[in-house]
Amino acid sequence: MILTPDRIKQFRTLGHALKPIVTIAGNGLSENVLAELERALSDHELVKVKLAILERDTRKSVVEDMCKRCNAKLIQEIGKVALIFREAEQPDPKKSNIR
Repeated sequence: MILTPDRIKQFRTLGHALKPIVTIAGNGLSENVLAELERALSDHELVKVKLAILERDTRKSVVEDMCKRCNAKLIQEIGKVALIFREAEQPDPKKSNIR
Protein backbone atom coordinates (compact mmCIF):
# COMPACT_ATOMS: atom_id res chain seq x y z
CA MET A 1 0.00 0.00 0.00
CA ILE A 2 1.28 3.45 -0.88
CA LEU A 3 0.85 5.84 2.00
CA THR A 4 -0.45 9.19 0.83
CA PRO A 5 -0.13 12.27 3.05
CA ASP A 6 -3.88 12.10 3.74
CA ARG A 7 -3.63 8.45 4.78
CA ILE A 8 -0.67 9.21 7.07
CA LYS A 9 -2.66 12.04 8.64
CA GLN A 10 -5.57 9.65 9.20
CA PHE A 11 -3.26 7.09 10.84
CA ARG A 12 -1.75 9.76 13.10
CA THR A 13 -5.25 10.75 14.20
CA LEU A 14 -6.15 7.12 14.92
CA GLY A 15 -2.85 6.64 16.75
CA HIS A 16 -3.69 9.24 19.40
CA ALA A 17 -6.23 6.93 20.99
CA LEU A 18 -4.02 3.83 20.91
CA LYS A 19 -2.02 2.52 23.84
CA PRO A 20 1.43 0.96 23.30
CA ILE A 21 1.09 -2.76 22.65
CA VAL A 22 4.79 -3.63 22.59
CA THR A 23 7.59 -2.25 24.76
CA ILE A 24 11.21 -2.47 23.68
CA ALA A 25 13.68 -2.13 26.55
CA GLY A 26 17.42 -2.56 27.05
CA ASN A 27 17.59 -5.98 25.37
CA GLY A 28 16.49 -4.41 22.09
CA LEU A 29 14.79 -6.43 19.37
CA SER A 30 14.90 -9.92 20.81
CA GLU A 31 13.15 -12.80 19.04
CA ASN A 32 10.29 -12.66 21.56
CA VAL A 33 9.76 -8.95 20.99
CA LEU A 34 9.79 -9.44 17.22
CA ALA A 35 7.31 -12.31 17.50
CA GLU A 36 4.95 -10.17 19.59
CA LEU A 37 5.34 -7.28 17.18
CA GLU A 38 4.56 -9.56 14.22
CA ARG A 39 1.43 -10.79 15.98
CA ALA A 40 0.34 -7.25 16.85
CA LEU A 41 0.85 -5.99 13.29
CA SER A 42 -1.01 -8.98 11.85
CA ASP A 43 -3.94 -8.40 14.19
CA HIS A 44 -4.13 -4.62 14.44
CA GLU A 45 -2.20 -3.24 11.42
CA LEU A 46 -1.57 0.09 13.19
CA VAL A 47 0.50 -0.36 16.36
CA LYS A 48 2.02 1.95 18.93
CA VAL A 49 5.40 0.81 20.31
CA LYS A 50 7.04 2.18 23.45
CA LEU A 51 10.84 2.37 23.43
CA ALA A 52 12.31 2.31 26.94
CA ILE A 53 15.74 3.29 25.62
CA LEU A 54 17.45 6.44 26.90
CA GLU A 55 19.73 7.39 24.00
CA ARG A 56 18.00 9.12 21.09
CA ASP A 57 20.35 7.73 18.42
CA THR A 58 19.90 4.20 19.72
CA ARG A 59 16.11 4.63 19.69
CA LYS A 60 16.19 5.84 16.08
CA SER A 61 18.30 2.88 14.96
CA VAL A 62 16.04 0.42 16.82
CA VAL A 63 12.95 1.92 15.15
CA GLU A 64 14.57 1.71 11.71
CA ASP A 65 15.64 -1.89 12.34
CA MET A 66 12.20 -2.80 13.72
CA CYS A 67 10.42 -1.39 10.65
CA LYS A 68 12.84 -3.10 8.29
CA ARG A 69 12.62 -6.51 9.98
CA CYS A 70 8.82 -6.39 10.26
CA ASN A 71 8.30 -4.86 6.81
CA ALA A 72 6.36 -1.99 8.40
CA LYS A 73 6.18 1.74 7.74
CA LEU A 74 6.95 4.33 10.37
CA ILE A 75 4.00 6.71 10.61
CA GLN A 76 5.14 8.86 13.50
CA GLU A 77 7.81 8.95 16.17
CA ILE A 78 7.37 11.22 19.16
CA GLY A 79 9.83 10.92 22.01
CA LYS A 80 9.91 7.31 23.13
CA VAL A 81 6.82 6.19 21.21
CA ALA A 82 6.65 5.04 17.59
CA LEU A 83 3.52 4.47 15.54
CA ILE A 84 4.00 1.86 12.82
CA PHE A 85 1.77 0.38 10.14
CA ARG A 86 1.75 -2.79 8.09
CA GLU A 87 -1.23 -3.77 6.00
CA ALA A 88 -2.55 -7.22 6.88
CA GLU A 89 -3.11 -9.75 4.12
CA GLN A 90 -6.50 -10.71 5.55
CA PRO A 91 -7.47 -8.09 8.14
CA ASP A 92 -9.91 -9.01 10.88
CA PRO A 93 -12.37 -6.11 11.14
CA LYS A 94 -12.90 -6.85 14.83
CA LYS A 95 -9.19 -6.45 15.68
CA SER A 96 -7.93 -3.95 13.11
CA ASN A 97 -7.31 -0.40 14.31
CA ILE A 98 -7.94 1.11 10.87
CA ARG A 99 -11.15 -0.53 9.69
